[in-house]
Amino acid sequence: MAIQRIGVLGLTHDHIWSNLDELQKAERGQLVAVADAHHELRSRAAAAYQCATHESADAMLDRESLDAVYVYGDNAAGVEHTIAAAERGLHAMVEKPLAASLEGGQRMVAAATAGQTQLMINWPFAWWPQLQQALTMALAGDIGHVWQVKYRAAHAGPKELGCSDFFCDWLFDTERNGGGALMDYCCYGAVLSQYVLGNPTSITAVAGRLTKTALSVEDNAVVIMSYPRAISVSEGSWSHVGNIGNYTTLIFGSEGTLMVEPREDGRLLKATEQDPEGIEVPCERRYGPNASEHFLDCLVNGLQLYGLVRAEPALGAQAILSAAIESAQSGQTVSL
Repeated sequence: MAIQRIGVLGLTHDHIWSNLDELQKAERGQLVAVADAHHELRSRAAAAYQCATHESADAMLDRESLDAVYVYGDNAAGVEHTIAAAERGLHAMVEKPLAASLEGGQRMVAAATAGQTQLMINWPFAWWPQLQQALTMALAGDIGHVWQVKYRAAHAGPKELGCSDFFCDWLFDTERNGGGALMDYCCYGAVLSQYVLGNPTSITAVAGRLTKTALSVEDNAVVIMSYPRAISVSEGSWSHVGNIGNYTTLIFGSEGTLMVEPREDGRLLKATEQDPEGIEVPCERRYGPNASEHFLDCLVNGLQLYGLVRAEPALGAQAILSAAIESAQSGQTVSL
């Protein structure tokens, strides 16, 4: 069995640690080295995973023999890191949304295409069995014509959630993140709508600092995606108190409604005219069980990436987010 040698470009995204824990347990992957400018983060990685460390991406890419990289710095830096890896023939797993801008995302996809490398975008909810099942059913027509996808991603705020200072430093930076809550959290609903319904015709968005007025970026946003026969909604909030009403996916069809409860143990409910309150649908895990296992499986066995984590829907979502930022700033609907 081929063992994939993995390097990490950037450690300031807090999601990297859970992904490296999963990589450490995977039989088909080996963490070889990490690269980050921060001594504290390099030391943490070396102590936890006994890997080599480098102060820059170029140093690691030039000195290490690798098969693939994980890209886990800020959204803007991830563009150049992904391109540098692709130019060396290295596959890449990038944390959502893709980039800080549509132009950056386009450059990443172009580099991966030119280098004939795999580019996987990790959406943490992609590995929930109930969401995988719901998307399969929606695309298969099990609830008829889909006329809306609705998702609310929300928590009390990055600092309140316990995100590190390294993470918050760029989450609250428009240039490095691409926005605030709109980029960080409306991206989920955008990619779901893109995956199920395709490209919208227009975007209307509102965003503002509703509770965290000291921030330089928005803490709340709502994005409306219009289609010829559908309207989808994506909500993102860094002001949400409690755990009710957040991270739930709703897919509305002409013949039924699907509700996806959040997290690994969530249920999938399907409502119809015959069962208006909804019945639980048995769920089969189709991909995963996590990002590292799926990424390695595709690399080792030459498999196609799961549709939701391919570059195409992420790039479509990036276009939606770019239009949403323009709409929120101008107060006008933006046509695509």
